[in-house]
Amino acid sequence: MSSSISQILVAILGIGGTLASALLTQRSANRARDRELQHARQLQADESEYVTRQSELEARRTCYAALNAGTRDFINVMTKLVHALERDEVTEELRSELDRSRRDHRLRHAEAQMVLPDAVMAAASTANRHFGDLYGLLVRLDRGTTEPGENLEAARESMSRLWESLWRMRHVMRVDLGITPPDQGS
Repeated sequence: MSSSISQILVAILGIGGTLASALLTQRSANRARDRELQHARQLQADESEYVTRQSELEARRTCYAALNAGTRDFINVMTKLVHALERDEVTEELRSELDRSRRDHRLRHAEAQMVLPDAVMAAASTANRHFGDLYGLLVRLDRGTTEPGENLEAARESMSRLWESLWRMRHVMRVDLGITPPDQGS
């Protein structure tokens, strides 16, 4: 091969190598930029998911606190009514307080039904049924329209079952919030 042809081939290979090197560098930079963009998108999606989970957790925590406060208020009023029935000192004010606490509890329970996960809803529904049973018994005791076997001792037993179901409901709520391990106190 003549020296001029070999010089041309070397020049063509040199130019081709330089162009190929530039293309490979650009392609590598594009891949790195794509990876960085993908990583940034993943971080953004993870952060968005975290914020959503935290928001949902806070909504449940708020719901749980309201439901727990309502149940405590309702059972405290029921306890006052039991004591008043024992002393035969039931007042219209206490009856009104019982009706108010029952309405508040029912409202909180209805709101909770739209937020609670199934396990918590099952425990809350059990407590709600116990509330209904005890409420009916206390009203019948107050009005003097009891059925056989319904007396203050039956009311105390019903209240004890209610406390057990309330404890269970609070336990399931705390497990759902991650405060209490699932196997603790079950």
